[in-house]
Formats: sequence, C-alpha cells, structure tokens
Amino acid sequence: MSLRFIPSAAALAVAMTALLTAAGGNARAADFTVRSVEVPELKGVFGEVKSRTVVPARARIGGTVRSVTVSEGDSVREGDEIALVVDDKNALNLNAADAKLKELQSQLDNAKLELDRAQQLLARGAASQARLDTAKTQFDVATNQVTASEADRAVILQRAREGAVLAPADGRVLTVPVTPGSVVLAGDEIARVASGPYSLRLSLPERHAASIREGGTVRIGERGISQDKAGTPATARPGRIVKVYPEISAGRVMADVEVDGLGSYFVNERTLVWVEIGRRSVLAVPAALIRTQHGIDYVTLATAGGPLDVPVILGERFAGDDGERVEILTGLKDGDVISAAGR
Repeated sequence: MSLRFIPSAAALAVAMTALLTAAGGNARAADFTVRSVEVPELKGVFGEVKSRTVVPARARIGGTVRSVTVSEGDSVREGDEIALVVDDKNALNLNAADAKLKELQSQLDNAKLELDRAQQLLARGAASQARLDTAKTQFDVATNQVTASEADRAVILQRAREGAVLAPADGRVLTVPVTPGSVVLAGDEIARVASGPYSLRLSLPERHAASIREGGTVRIGERGISQDKAGTPATARPGRIVKVYPEISAGRVMADVEVDGLGSYFVNERTLVWVEIGRRSVLAVPAALIRTQHGIDYVTLATAGGPLDVPVILGERFAGDDGERVEILTGLKDGDVISAAGR
C-alpha cells in the first residue's frame, strides 16, 4: 500500500508566501523611475540630393556634332567617348599638308642627288669644296623643311582626333544640351557628368546657423517628401553633417549631409531630414508601460497606497538606450515610479 504525502497547512502557507514574495520582487524589479533626460530638439527640413562635383564635358575643337553616344542618366567611365565633333576643314588641311609634304620630299630627293654628284666630282678633282658645301646646305634645308611639314601634318591629325569628346570622370550624365548636327565652338559644353559622391544639401534658416556643426547627427527619412512615406525621427536612419558652408545667402545657411544609399536617388531629389538644432529636458517612459483605454493613455504609479492609474498626455517618440521611449507632456513628475504590474 503506497503512502501519499499530504503537506500541512503551515507548509502551504510558507510556499505561498515565497511565491508572492518572488512575484513582488519581479514586479518591483520591472518598475521604472521617471527621470528627466535630455533629447535633441529636431527640426524637419527638406534636403536635396546633390553631387559634390559636376564636371562638364567640353568640345576641344569647333565644328559640327556628328554623333552623340550618351543620353541623360547613362553611367560613363573616365575617357569614354560620348560625342564626336567634326571640322570639315581638317580634311582639306590634311590634303594640303600631304601635297606640301610630297613637294618637299621631291626637293629633298633632288638635294640628295646634287650632294652625291658634288661629292663624286670633288673626289675626281672636277669640282670645288665650295660647291660641295652649297649642296650639303641645300640638302640640310630640304631635310628640315620635310621634318617641319611632317610636324604640321601631325598637328592636323591631332586636331582631328580631338574631335572626340571624352568623359572627364566616372559618373552619371545629367544633361546633354546638344544633338547631332549642332554647331559648337571649342570649349562649348557637350554634357554634364555628376561624378559624386552624393550628399544631401540642407538649407536652414539663419537663426539655426550657430546650432549646426560639422560631425553633427541628423535623421533621414525614407525616400519621399510626404510625412507618410518619410516616417518619423524614431524610424529614420542616421546621417552625419560633413560640411557647413561659411556663407549665408538670402537668410539661409547651407550644409551637406553624408548618408549611404544616395546613389540611386535622382540628383536634386528632395527627402525629409530632421536636424538637431538644440537639446531639451523631457520626462519619458518606455512605450511598453503605457496602455490606452477608451481613447485615454494611462500609466500605473506605484504609491504607498497601492497602484494608481494616472492619465497622461503623450508627446514625441524617440529611441532610448533600452528601446522606444515616449515623451510625457503632463501627468508625471521627476521621481515618480511606474509599476509594471498595472500593464
């Protein structure tokens, strides 16, 4: 016959007391003490995606645009041919240079024959040294004229090769203001290439000029200019101010923000940015300690008389060290203890 252990009433009381004490200790461990914290004062502004460098691709010679091989939005590499400018006079000049070179080459051949004949006659004693010197001088002059003519022809060929308009840097083509058949001069802009890197250009009112600094952190919303698409500062990604321009223009101060992932944006596309313009002290609690009942937000205070539900008015949400925090505008004071048991 098996015996069943039946605990006494005293043992049950001790066990229940231990459980209640442990539960109470866990609740107290989860209690939150309200303290004043400093949070950044954020101002929402629109930032424009800019390329730090925009390099023009220019024609090196004047002439007619024969072809254009790129269009807006294309990616190019440095040295790629993006257009061809042709000057019809180059072909005529090249023909003239070829004819001149043939003429001088004939004169050189004749001077060479005269020099050889003078050397032979001098060797037989039938000519003087002066005749040989004259023939040698004429040969040297003809040789130098041929060399100069070849250099002139090389200049014409180089000018023809410079009709190829080359990409000045790696990047994306922003504009192509010419079409095949356009007449351009040397130095005219054929295309504009955004060589990057890309950054956000901010324009802030002059009163915030002393509040922003290089190295400061900003929050960049999702792609889009509406609040619904951009999100909130709590969900925005961080960026860093890399340059504050020293000149204020039309009451605005300009700054550049560095952030990853702007390469897929359109140049001059706008997006919502939150900039820190100062700091302020707020009372904030974890979002998990707030409950909403019948449209009213409550927190449960731990008081000497027991838990007490207190209505609060909420402010902005921001990221805290241990999760999302919610600013409390009214209803709490510094030092209040919020009980987690009332959630």
